[in-house]
Amino acid sequence: MPSPSLLPRLLADDVPFAIIRRENDPTIDVLAGSVIDVPTLADIPLTGAEVLALVPFRQVAERGYDAHDDGTPLRCLVVAQRETLHIDDVLAALPQHPADVSDVTTTIDDETYAQIVQTVIDDEIGRGEGANFVIRRDVTARTAETGVVALLSWLRELLVSERGAYWTFAVRTPGISLVGATPERHVSVSDGVVGMNPISGTYRHPAGGASTDGMLRFLEDVKESEELVMVVDEELKMMSTVCPDGGRMRGPFLKRMSRLTHTEYLLEGHTPLDVRDVLRETMFAPTVTGSPMQNACRVITRHETTGRRYYSGVLARFAPTASGYDLDAPILIRTAHLDDDGTVTVSAGATLVRHSTPENEVAETRVKAAGVLSALGVLPRGTGGAPLPNDARFDDLLNARNSDIAPFWRQPQQQRPARGQTALVIDAGDDFTRMLVHQLTHLGFDARVVGWERANPTENDDLVVFGPGPGDPRSTEQRIGRLRRLMSDRISSGLPMLAVCLSHQILSLMVGLDVVPLAAPRQGVQHTVDLFGKDARIGFYNTFAAVSKQGDLTPRMSLEIARDAETGIVHALRGPRIASVQGHLESVLSPDGLDVLDRLVSELQVPQVAATQTQ
Repeated sequence: MPSPSLLPRLLADDVPFAIIRRENDPTIDVLAGSVIDVPTLADIPLTGAEVLALVPFRQVAERGYDAHDDGTPLRCLVVAQRETLHIDDVLAALPQHPADVSDVTTTIDDETYAQIVQTVIDDEIGRGEGANFVIRRDVTARTAETGVVALLSWLRELLVSERGAYWTFAVRTPGISLVGATPERHVSVSDGVVGMNPISGTYRHPAGGASTDGMLRFLEDVKESEELVMVVDEELKMMSTVCPDGGRMRGPFLKRMSRLTHTEYLLEGHTPLDVRDVLRETMFAPTVTGSPMQNACRVITRHETTGRRYYSGVLARFAPTASGYDLDAPILIRTAHLDDDGTVTVSAGATLVRHSTPENEVAETRVKAAGVLSALGVLPRGTGGAPLPNDARFDDLLNARNSDIAPFWRQPQQQRPARGQTALVIDAGDDFTRMLVHQLTHLGFDARVVGWERANPTENDDLVVFGPGPGDPRSTEQRIGRLRRLMSDRISSGLPMLAVCLSHQILSLMVGLDVVPLAAPRQGVQHTVDLFGKDARIGFYNTFAAVSKQGDLTPRMSLEIARDAETGIVHALRGPRIASVQGHLESVLSPDGLDVLDRLVSELQVPQVAATQTQ
């Protein structure tokens, strides 16, 4: 292994550079080169050189999503020089004493943040705007030390004290410096294989270190388990967009770090897309935004008064290969942003779900920032106690979670014969439609998805699926009104249609049922329900529900009702060429989802070739 040659020059000349250690690697890459800013991901210059792109959160506007435009650039380090060094050589070459900081301030105090948490739970999740949302707050400080010295001194602290990070890194370019230890890969592409790594659920190690009893309580906590499943659903939406075969889940596993332990899944699939297109279609991780993604961005914009800069964006490393480029893109969390004037900013957010309590989410933001703040000297340095030994009960509890997970997303399944039929899926504001398209394709349909604004079903669409989405089905907003008109036209045509979740609620109103807010939102929960005489385990993401206290048929159109006998909550409707379902058959929370979807489609009397009648 060579001794450092490039690294000392970075300290002396202050040239643009990046220093990267991937998880558990004994070596560290040192990269140097020139910097260019580009307007879009498509403009990242993949012309033969390695490129490290700093992708800010505001870039999500490329997907048409809301974000405060704070002007943070999409910056590319085009690599001209590189060396790979052993970690011991890097530690010896880096500044041995961390730069001091002062004037430490939290931009949102604990009480105010707790109020924001409660508001999001009541007014966003409680109004059906989504299943979970991530709202950040910042810690700021100042350093008088030279920028490059401060940055590399903090990098050394993180390399020594933090464990379990996916990337530990420092990046310095004109006016922009980042240093951090991020636990989470967002997306990678290697020889056409896409990987995503949703991490959620957090065990905060107590002062004395993690304990077996504490870990067991964490693994048995329903809230923590539901958090992880919800982000898996959200990332599988992305996988279904970029991978023709969808994606497959592996896990869950434990992600052990110095002060925290998380739970995680690994998702894999194959893609033919350019790596920049993969990155665009997966901006950004639900673990740092929420779901559904488009509405999560709206909620973030409503409740965060300033832009996120690079927090919750990604570092995207594009490495040239014989056939093109590979991509490795970790999420920019557990990261400090150093400005040229000596201002340091560390951002952290908590995942807010229906079970959240303000005091716990306040504590979670603190501990998520703790590793970086300790490297800066804001908090006492330490490792959070000795690593917790493995215990067979941990694996048992993790594996038990998969008994409630849809096998469709865990096991490769043989494609069924083509039906010779088309399916149009109308996106009502939730990318769950991408997973529906994948399931319908598996069932033999030629399926595609179109947004509600552009959808125009015709008789050439053998099946039209009106998809799920956020919001109140009783509202007069444009989206709800257009879905209602499209649904009315389809009903008038007498051609097959299926309505899911929000669209099921809209249909329920059209056929004379009441739709009311639930006493407690069912966001990311699984229930076993009776669907026309057959029990099915289905995942639900709904704040509103249709109700029918009496009668087996709807007041208008006489559709058959499947409902809960005690509460009157309507699970599904069916009639000639019409069906609807409240649950998300495409969710990983729906072990019986594919079979129910197949049954509902078959009952719609969609013609199909004889070969598809067998499974």
